[in-house]
Amino acid sequence: MLENLFGVPFTLLSFIVALSVVVFVHEFGHFAIARRCGVRCESFSIGFGPELFGYTDKKGTRWKFSLIPLGGYVKMYGESESMQAVEGGVTEPDHKPMTPEEKAVSLKYKPVGQRAAIVFGGPAVNFIFAIVVLTVIFMIFGRPVVQPIVGGVVEDSAAAAAGLKPGDRINAIDGEPIKQFDEIRRLVQLSYDKPLHLDVTRDGAPLELSITPKVVEVKDAFGNMQKTPMLGLSSSGETAMVERLGPVGALGMAVKQTYEVVEATGVAVGQMIQGRRGTEDLGGPIRIAKYSGQAAKSGPAGFVLFVAILSINLGLINLVPVPLLDGGHLLFYAIEAIRGRPLSDRAQEWGMRIGLALVGALMVFVTWNDIVQL
Repeated sequence: MLENLFGVPFTLLSFIVALSVVVFVHEFGHFAIARRCGVRCESFSIGFGPELFGYTDKKGTRWKFSLIPLGGYVKMYGESESMQAVEGGVTEPDHKPMTPEEKAVSLKYKPVGQRAAIVFGGPAVNFIFAIVVLTVIFMIFGRPVVQPIVGGVVEDSAAAAAGLKPGDRINAIDGEPIKQFDEIRRLVQLSYDKPLHLDVTRDGAPLELSITPKVVEVKDAFGNMQKTPMLGLSSSGETAMVERLGPVGALGMAVKQTYEVVEATGVAVGQMIQGRRGTEDLGGPIRIAKYSGQAAKSGPAGFVLFVAILSINLGLINLVPVPLLDGGHLLFYAIEAIRGRPLSDRAQEWGMRIGLALVGALMVFVTWNDIVQL
C-alpha cells in the first residue's frame, strides 16, 4: 500500500532518513570527542550546501540541516583547509596569529593523540551504534536457531555433486565448528568459489566431503538479482526455534554479528581485487536509496536493521587509509607521531588531491554500477 501511495517519494524519504541517521551518528562521534578534548565546534551539519534550518547552542555550535542530504560534517575551530574540504565546511583561510586562548580550543594545536582520537571517534561510534541496535533487536525479537541438518538437495547443484544427502548433519567447515544452519551460509559467502572441506555425520557415522560452491544469479529478499555462491541445499527445519537472549547474550551476539559484517565486507573486497569476484556488488547512493525503500517497506524492524548494517559499512569505509577519508587522516597522524612532526602542507595537499581523485573515481564507478543494475 505504501509503495502504491508514495512510490519514489517514499524511497527517497527512506533514503534521507537512513543516511541522516548514520551520518549524524558518525559526525556525533567526531563532535563528542572533540568537545571532550576542548576543541571548539563551530557547526554541526546534516547535509551540505545552504542551511535549511537550525539553531545555535550555548557553546556557540550551530546545529543545522542543509540542502543536499548526502552526508554531513562537523566544522572545528583551527581545522586545516584540506580537512575542512573533507567535512564540507570550506572557508576562507585565516592567516592571523592565534592568541593563547584561541590555540587552547583549536584542533590544529591539540596533541596528535587527541587529533587521532577525534578522527577515529566517527567510525568508532558507527560500530557502537550498530552494536546497540543489534543488541536491542536480539533482546526484543530473539534470534532463530536451526540445526545444521540437510533437509533437501537441489539437483545438479554443488551439494549434489559433492554427495550430500538429506539427513546429513554438517559439523564443521574447514575446521570451523557449525552449530546452526546460518553459519553454513556465512562460510559459503566468505569462500565464494573456493573448495570447502566438510565434516559430516551420516547415520551416526563420520564422513568427510569436499564441495565447491557454484556462483549463480539469484534474487535476494527484495527481488534484486545478484551473483552469490550457493551449495544448493536447504535446512530440515529440525528443532527450529527462536532463542530469547538476555542483555549479556544479546550484546555478545551483536558484537559477533558486527564482526561478521566487517569480515564479509573485507573478504569480498579482497576477492574483487584478486579478480575472483565481480564488482557488480559495489553500490552507491542510488542502490542505497533503493535498498532503503525496500527495507522501509518490509517494516520498522527491517528498516532499523538496514540502518545498523549501513552504519557498520560507513564506519568501515571511512577507515580505509585514503586521504580525504578518516583513515587517511589517521595515516597522516601516524606518520606525524613517528617523525615527530607533521608532513609538509604541500605533501598533505597532494595527498588530498590524490584522495579526492580516488574517491571521485570510485563514486563514478559505483553510480554507473547502480544505473546498470536498475
